[in-house]
Amino acid sequence: MSNRIIRDHKRRLLVAKYGLERMYCKAICQDRNLPNKIRYEYFFKLSKLPRNSSKTRVRNRCIFTGRPRSVYKLFRISRIVFRELASKGSLIGINKSCW
Repeated sequence: MSNRIIRDHKRRLLVAKYGLERMYCKAICQDRNLPNKIRYEYFFKLSKLPRNSSKTRVRNRCIFTGRPRSVYKLFRISRIVFRELASKGSLIGINKSCW
């Protein structure tokens, strides 16, 4: 496994771990009806969370090659690997079309 794949997997785990807490802090920070003191306190808590726990830091990568572009979300593999596996018949329910 390449280092990029491992790094992306760690980020996904952090997003799962801190996702609810991050969403809660963001909701309180953005609520204009609350006093500024409380909002600032939760903004400070939000800034103390790990950076990699943000959803935007996660990149869809192929689980075989680590390629970041043209990755099918359903299979989490790149188009190149998808084509190879489909040609070999390794993907169940997927076959090469011919007409």
